[in-house]
Amino acid sequence: MQRDPSPSGNEPSGKWFQDWFNHPFYLRIYSHRDRDEAARCVQTILRLTDPEGTASQGLTVLDIACGAGRHALELRKLGCRVTANDLSPYLLEQARIEAERHSLDIRFTCRDMRNIDERASYGLAVQLFTSFGYFEAPEDDRIVLEAVHRALVPGGKYVLDLINPRHLERTLVPHSVRRSGELAVEETRSIEDGRIRKDIIITSDSGETVSFTESVRLFQPDTITGMLSEAGLRPMSIAGSYHGEAFDPLNSPRLIIISGKD
Repeated sequence: MQRDPSPSGNEPSGKWFQDWFNHPFYLRIYSHRDRDEAARCVQTILRLTDPEGTASQGLTVLDIACGAGRHALELRKLGCRVTANDLSPYLLEQARIEAERHSLDIRFTCRDMRNIDERASYGLAVQLFTSFGYFEAPEDDRIVLEAVHRALVPGGKYVLDLINPRHLERTLVPHSVRRSGELAVEETRSIEDGRIRKDIIITSDSGETVSFTESVRLFQPDTITGMLSEAGLRPMSIAGSYHGEAFDPLNSPRLIIISGKD
């Protein structure tokens, strides 16, 4: 999730993700998102999109908003041919370093997700860890879905991983304070105008303090499946967690929609 840093307390500009995802503190406060979680998520995705387990070797995959490459690396380890895209040069560089360290051949591209321009190039596109709904205008989200549709081959599949709004409303923690290594992290959360907003204040032991705001649109299942259908992506199934359980509207933490291009 993300928006522009706003240390002055002013309203974020709507491009919070450009600055926050390029800040070294981002990876440090989310260090609990580890390789084991990524591996479990990828294995679930491949099982749900390819029940017979025959397609991963050589499958062309686009990882949209790949971040530091946790999922891209796991997909490559399983034999997929992976293109990993992100807007953040910093996160892409961290992903490249990890790929080189593990001798994994991954293609990296640095683009706004609205500007993905490949046509009929991928058998699978994934967009994971709440990396959809950043933009202020809903039309921009539709542009992303249309770009995904163009990028997929006929019969290709798209996995979109979102927060389940009803579960979030029940379990939201409005305020928390924690430590991540030498960083003190204070987080304030609220749901405003159909978006989940998180205000973050980070203070290092050396005394440096920075502030950021994350803001992501929340999607009800009927709304996002309708948007997918309008973009030519036919919803096929919905999972409720990275373990792949069937979606429960009240209790599932995630809203993971698998759709296909006919």
